[in-house]
Amino acid sequence: MKNKESRFTENDIRPKKLGIGQYVAFLSDVVLMVKEKESFVMMQCPACGADKYIKKFLKHTLQYGECAVCSTLYMNPRPTSEILENFYKNSHSYAYWNTHVFPSSEEVRRKKIFVPRVDRIIELCKKHKIRTSSILEVGAGFGTFCEEIKSRKVFSRVVAIEPSPKLAETLRGKGIETMSSLVEEALFEKSDKFDVIVSFEVIEHLFDPKKFVASCQKLLTPGGLLVITCPNGKGFDFLVLGKECNSIDHEHLNYFNTESLPILIERCGLTVLEAITPGRLDADLVRAKILEGGYDLIGDLFLKEVLVNRWEDLGEKFQDFISMNGLSSSMWIVARKK
Repeated sequence: MKNKESRFTENDIRPKKLGIGQYVAFLSDVVLMVKEKESFVMMQCPACGADKYIKKFLKHTLQYGECAVCSTLYMNPRPTSEILENFYKNSHSYAYWNTHVFPSSEEVRRKKIFVPRVDRIIELCKKHKIRTSSILEVGAGFGTFCEEIKSRKVFSRVVAIEPSPKLAETLRGKGIETMSSLVEEALFEKSDKFDVIVSFEVIEHLFDPKKFVASCQKLLTPGGLLVITCPNGKGFDFLVLGKECNSIDHEHLNYFNTESLPILIERCGLTVLEAITPGRLDADLVRAKILEGGYDLIGDLFLKEVLVNRWEDLGEKFQDFISMNGLSSSMWIVARKK
């Protein structure tokens, strides 16, 4: 499938003018999470279930390890579901994004991220011959995807699940049918099933990803499509920056890769159809880290040439190479219910 996202930068979707407020909210959330460390619990690999893992590094005093079987990177020990529920209800960052970042960047996000995202979902439905009576977005956030997919009039019914009360209120204010709960606890009618379920950048936040995928599977119609996006733990900025990668933070517990997430999805009774990495920001994120002094390029003449010396000439071409060869740190997994 052709990658339709046009070139954009991190500043387009995370305005630098709001950087101080974002950082203060971020630090407040780190404190909120870390103070619960004594109640964290150990867990098997969230992808394949293996017990063997290798300790990799600490960040914000939190321990991360890599599964010895499928190479999934994950926080272990980790906050329980109860701790996470309380965290997201009281998150300073989510409140700040809802009131400042999302509104100020919504139109850019709509054009650069959500329009191409909706295009891809519709193309996937056509490609895999999926009915389009109903679609459910799990973790709908500010509601831009739901708004855009509704505007296309492809699906007769568009529903959102959003556990954050403030974001759920925002969704309802936009006229979107919304359930404010976790998908694992959603109280749908037994006959209430969906042809397509999408979840963008949610699974990396969860205590129990298997329970999440299984819950989505139950809500799908037979032959229905599940689309999950999340960070790729074997993506470019992860491999280059290691623990200094900005995607590795206190609220991301699971860093699957294009081989390990399909293992989890198939364990839950779905068939994986595609695993793609269409991200557009990898090179820009690593370049930004270099320019701010967060990554030392001494000895890495290749990256210095591509990301610094010849950025204007090679940057976009290099990003295309990353995306087309399964190396972007943003991945999509497309699966069908058996």
